[in-house]
Amino acid sequence: QVQLVESGGGLVQAGGSLRLSCVASGRTLTGYVMGWFRQAPGKEREFVAAISWDGATRNYTPAVKGRFTISRDNAKNTVYLQMNSLKPEDTAVYYCATKLGIASTTENYKYWGQGTQVTVSS
Repeated sequence: QVQLVESGGGLVQAGGSLRLSCVASGRTLTGYVMGWFRQAPGKEREFVAAISWDGATRNYTPAVKGRFTISRDNAKNTVYLQMNSLKPEDTAVYYCATKLGIASTTENYKYWGQGTQVTVSS
């Protein structure tokens, strides 16, 4: 079993930045892809970004490409999401997730965190 705990959410003005963190525990995550998803009020959860175990593959949804950067520190079992140039439409609960597989696909994530709220004011 894997436990994921997100942090770093909050309220920020449009154009600002936030850095989300997700710490994993419970087992070694060798080979696991780490991903970020988000769910806005009244909308379905959507994929945001993913990173392979070795960091060589990073996948982003077009809406955040060039503004968000995903990274990981395997020694700390932590994945990060640096979010710059935030827009009101980025407002959502952001979830961390992990799976065995490839970072270029958005399906089959097995373990999920509880989420952290990001609110961007205009």
